[in-house]
Amino acid sequence: SETLLSVVIPERPGAFRQLIGRLEPRNVTEFSYRHAGPGADAAHIYISFQAAGAEDNASVIAALRADGCETLDLTANELAKDHARHLAGGRVTIEHERLYRFEFPERPGALSRFLDALNGGWNVSLFHYRNHGGDVGRVLAALQVPEADSDAFDTFLTELEYPYVRECGNVAYKRFLQAS
Repeated sequence: SETLLSVVIPERPGAFRQLIGRLEPRNVTEFSYRHAGPGADAAHIYISFQAAGAEDNASVIAALRADGCETLDLTANELAKDHARHLAGGRVTIEHERLYRFEFPERPGALSRFLDALNGGWNVSLFHYRNHGGDVGRVLAALQVPEADSDAFDTFLTELEYPYVRECGNVAYKRFLQAS
């Protein structure tokens, strides 16, 4: 069954990977997050995954709470399921942010491969994924990559071998996700 959680994690590089590590090997079906802006110390995340049952769901929540993550089970919350999960985020200006659409292969480990390949100093400032049951998962991700790391970032994109499109100039990004 699908479990929908609201999780608060530290706003720092590597925290996203740690969160996903707590969910593995379960299938993550959705993930929505947007950096709260300069000076933010906490990231608020909507995440859904397939739990093996109520006991498995409870063990994931307990593990997240043991890690110090504020965790709310929203599985029975109709507002969260139908609307709020699609509105997570907002407009903010993030230094060195680069926005990309990716196609992740729909197979276990694809997200982990992406996160493990990231330079430890790059921060994920936006991430949205929803499993639609196809061969590929459509992902929107923004990463904070300093200009000095441009060559390393290009190498990351090439070696990842996931199709991608740079979206930094997209009008929807500028209108709904980036503060003016």
